[in-house]
Amino acid sequence: MHCKDVSMRDVDFDIDEDSIARLMDGWTAYVRTEFLVLHHGDQYAVLELHKEQGKDLFRRLESYDIVSLPEDTVYHEDPKLDVLNTPALAGLQSMYPGKCVVMRGMFSHINFIKNLEPQRLMVVDNVPPSPSKLGVLVDIALASGFIDHPIVKEERIIDMADKVPEVETEAVMFPCRVSHLNADKPFYFLDDAPKVEHEVTLIGCHLSKRIYTSLYHSDVPFINVCPADYVDPDVRTIVKCCKVKNGHEIDGNTVRVPWGATVPEVVDAINDLFARS
Repeated sequence: MHCKDVSMRDVDFDIDEDSIARLMDGWTAYVRTEFLVLHHGDQYAVLELHKEQGKDLFRRLESYDIVSLPEDTVYHEDPKLDVLNTPALAGLQSMYPGKCVVMRGMFSHINFIKNLEPQRLMVVDNVPPSPSKLGVLVDIALASGFIDHPIVKEERIIDMADKVPEVETEAVMFPCRVSHLNADKPFYFLDDAPKVEHEVTLIGCHLSKRIYTSLYHSDVPFINVCPADYVDPDVRTIVKCCKVKNGHEIDGNTVRVPWGATVPEVVDAINDLFARS
């Protein structure tokens, strides 16, 4: 629901079914008010209002439903929270499973959620550079207001630095210098197309391996950090893929975006992935 449809009223009594019934006897409500949040001390309750038909701005109540009572209701305040952003609400619901959550967010807007079922999105990416670029793009996409699915982001990060101890050759090669990776043994960066004076192991993706073979006309020991190869096929996942040039591609529960993906591309990819599920 929209926050303009939710009203809050402070009351001076303990909130239970009987006290609510007494309060609602003869109650009139503004034409736009669909839900009423009652507040007393640390108690909160939420009601759904059913008003008489008419043309007046304030209308008598025909009936009401109790959405939640204090024992099932929590209050959350965050001045940075967009109370109309579905992914943000999903994250909030995951903090309070099984509860009705009354919230006050940006601009002091009031809203509530109940029984919202968060949907998991796994971001698989490698670092450095850190933080994960795709993870940041997904955060921006989820905050954009252009995604209406109750998505909660999770991350599986492949740290290339953690792969260095697996190297058994006398040197290691990383894909690009911008990563600022280093090692306690001689190391190279593939994008420098360096003269290689050691036996090396390449840490990278399949494209890196193809580039190495093209440059040096030889095979190379290889540690694969391609995000697409770290995907759980049973989990809805987003990855960057050098094979995707523009837009996105979907394969089962996985959506792939370009290595240089933009926020609009990520928004479209997420919406498409969850629309198909």
